[in-house]
Amino acid sequence: MTSPAEGTRTTGPAVAVVGECVADAFTDSGASRRGELALRVIPGGGPANAAVALARLGTPARYLGRISADPFGRLFHERLTASGVDLSGVVRAAEPSTLAVATLDAEGRAEYSFHAEGAADWQWTEEELATRDLGGVAAVHTGSLALVMAPGAARIEEFLTGARVAATISIDPNVRPGLVDPAVYRARLPRWAALADIVKVSEEDLAHLGDFGDFDGFREECHAAGARLVLLTRGADGVTASLDGVRLAVPAPAVDVADTVGAGDAFTAGLLHSLGVRGLLGGRLTGLTAGDLSEALAFAVRVAALTCEVAGADPPWRHRLTAPDEETAGRPPRGRSA
Repeated sequence: MTSPAEGTRTTGPAVAVVGECVADAFTDSGASRRGELALRVIPGGGPANAAVALARLGTPARYLGRISADPFGRLFHERLTASGVDLSGVVRAAEPSTLAVATLDAEGRAEYSFHAEGAADWQWTEEELATRDLGGVAAVHTGSLALVMAPGAARIEEFLTGARVAATISIDPNVRPGLVDPAVYRARLPRWAALADIVKVSEEDLAHLGDFGDFDGFREECHAAGARLVLLTRGADGVTASLDGVRLAVPAPAVDVADTVGAGDAFTAGLLHSLGVRGLLGGRLTGLTAGDLSEALAFAVRVAALTCEVAGADPPWRHRLTAPDEETAGRPPRGRSA
């Protein structure tokens, strides 16, 4: 979090993000003393990360969430505000924040142990969501724990049903098997795919979801339910996409990886930003071509790669991208057929 929001020029229509903020606590061996465990806490949570990344890219981002009044909640509020996220849709909540204790493997992937029972993020009431303002919003993105934790999960699904009348819907299940049985995600996937225009999973998500065998099985089920664009992020191997059954693959740029925390959320933000500046959000993606998609995916994997270069979920500001996305419009597609 290194640059002021005031320096970010907004472009494209607004995107609303619904979901949780999470305090990601990483073991800090350098600060630990004998008999103690020191933790370095970084504000995170998939939906909040996506909102931050969108705002830093220049897309007007509106975060719809329940933020606790505890010290972690104040940390979340500070990060979102500093990144330029619109917090007019935030509920100030009395319940505690969600805490996730994270450990990193040799490749920088994080495993989480969640402390989330009774947390503020999941306690949406019907009245709270019904009064969230979507004026001027062309897309709504959600996913992760917010779509599986009761009682809020069912209410968010109802909210998406109303929102999709005027907005493109994007869903990233972001499976967290350490807290919720993957079978819960699997059972709800058909409903999500019916609500969504865009469904994104990672290779890890696909493995947790189980019985698809490979991406073809997953995309076929999502397309059959109604989702037009289905995505599989593959880490250093880039992304595979299916638009109405037509496949594209875009490689990821090589980077020195600090960790992969928040990379998937940054990818989604990059994709939505790119589609937004092309005027393709606000409905069922009817104007989206394979060429547009290829360029949007190339931009999105660049945003994700830059996120991997720094520790924690710290997506790049617009000025770190060597070629602003609007300047790529009209260039030949950079993906390859698959």
